[in-house]
Amino acid sequence: MNEERVLALAGLFQATALVQQLATEGRADDAAMEASLGSVFHLDADTVEAIFGGVSGVRLGLRTLVSQLEDASARDIAVMRTTITVLRLERTLSRKPELLARLQEGIVAARRQVEHFGMAHPNVAARLAELYASTLSTLKPRVMVTGMPSHLQQKAVVDRVRAALLAAVRAAVLWHQLGGRQWHLVLYRRRASMIARGMLTGATLDNGG
Repeated sequence: MNEERVLALAGLFQATALVQQLATEGRADDAAMEASLGSVFHLDADTVEAIFGGVSGVRLGLRTLVSQLEDASARDIAVMRTTITVLRLERTLSRKPELLARLQEGIVAARRQVEHFGMAHPNVAARLAELYASTLSTLKPRVMVTGMPSHLQQKAVVDRVRAALLAAVRAAVLWHQLGGRQWHLVLYRRRASMIARGMLTGATLDNGG
């Protein structure tokens, strides 16, 4: 387990944590959401850090990774379940090159909306949600999101949930490209957690507090 893999895994945990925030609270950490959605569009970044806009872009993900892998009492079962489902979904996607090509085309097309409206605009989340619904949600296993019905009945929240799930799959693709495997979450959980703690400390120092 190295820093790049831990960053990719943090990106995955961040996106699934955002999904759960949205489903249960109807809102999500704005800075983390922007970094996660931004990662979807960074298809040709030179480094893993650049994909997320720096280590600080996945601070929520690093914290979530530590709590999920290190502390059983603090573990959020819904976040872990979604994370495992996304890892399995990414494996299904990897065997569907035509769907993967359609997904990449859709992301490139959605970039124009980011340039026009900005990453945080609801139109961007809506476009990514539409892309998720027409591609990834047609595959098995399907990601089942549980939360407050009052939130999950609002289109704006559902759009952001699906956009965050797209970001989760993006991070899962990256994790696999870097050699990450599902069983690593069990075998290397302590090492991953230790690296994540070190990166969190570094990110905090870099941001002056």
